Amino acid sequence: MSDPLSVNTVLVPVDGSDESVTAVDYGVTIAARYGASVHLVYVVGEEVVRGIEAERVSKEAVAEEAGAFADRALELAEEASVPANNSTAFGFSPTRKSRHPGSVILDTADDIGADFIVVPREGRAENTGEVLEKAAEYVLLYASQPVLSV
Repeated sequence: MSDPLSVNTVLVPVDGSDESVTAVDYGVTIAARYGASVHLVYVVGEEVVRGIEAERVSKEAVAEEAGAFADRALELAEEASVPANNSTAFGFSPTRKSRHPGSVILDTADDIGADFIVVPREGRAENTGEVLEKAAEYVLLYASQPVLSV
């Protein structure tokens, strides 16, 4: 009997948080189960984007941080023999009101043809400020793909 679900690409939005690491673990496991690939999108938060725009935060430092997290996540995929790649996206725009982490995740899912999304669950009260905690509910409400919130 064949699986009722066909998955070729699993999208895992990350922001460097502990919850993101958990999401990567689940995304890799799902991809391995279905013979799919994983795409990680590192979503840069509003405060960081504003800092870059105001030249208080170095783009290079942000890219380095995102790259270091992606490297660790890609190693997890490699250990499971799951093909993986990554990208980075600003989860906020000072000029576009409609750009927020949730819309960035769904736009990325459409752009890469994701069949499944694994999104970190909303953060706990002591862990406020993480980028993706604001996006989980939006993705759960508006995604056309199956979503696992972890």
